[in-house]
Amino acid sequence: MALREVDFHIDSGEILGLIGPNGAGKTTLFNTVAGVFAPDGGRIRFNGEEINGLRPYELCGKGIARTFQITKPFLNITVLENMMVGALCKEKNIKTGQRVALEILDFVGLVGKKNLLAASLTLEDRKRLELARALATQPRLLLLDESMAGLNPAEKMLLLELLRRVRDQGITLLVVEHDMKAVMTLCERIIMMHRGEKLVEGTPQQVANNPQAIAAYLGEEYAAA
Repeated sequence: MALREVDFHIDSGEILGLIGPNGAGKTTLFNTVAGVFAPDGGRIRFNGEEINGLRPYELCGKGIARTFQITKPFLNITVLENMMVGALCKEKNIKTGQRVALEILDFVGLVGKKNLLAASLTLEDRKRLELARALATQPRLLLLDESMAGLNPAEKMLLLELLRRVRDQGITLLVVEHDMKAVMTLCERIIMMHRGEKLVEGTPQQVANNPQAIAAYLGEEYAAA
């Protein structure tokens, strides 16, 4: 079974990390929440409403957005046009949608590149565009899939600060991430999965010192003194 009796909640305005070794079930869980897969059993609730089986576009309309580990911009249109795809999910007026798109591009530091083709962007800027396009849908819950992958340490620090600013705007973050330093720095609570099950849940310090987490995934490197 890809997932077995995984039960958790995420509070409004929280940054929750989801970690574990390859094959633990993180991506399956992520895709189930995001509407890519329909669960065989159990319930997924968002703002008091059961959302089992809804498609990704339906969930987007309800306030759930996601990014991908491998960025998926529309390469042959501009950065601003990419943003309009997201903005027009909620805004039905072109002028209003463009205003929203430009405000978010400014927020993520890409407004100066709005007229460039997405294909010309660096990996770091593609990551920012991926985030910005999701933000343009005006989400309440944002699912982030390996946002740090491929970035150098300086780029990671800048992205971490940006994600904190996103949360400060009242957006809840569910973060799937392999970079443990980033997870321990960013997240207020962490869930560790192993073989399709929730193995450990707690604060970064609690998880870092949990013998099961150390044995299954973290090793002694992250154990706090």
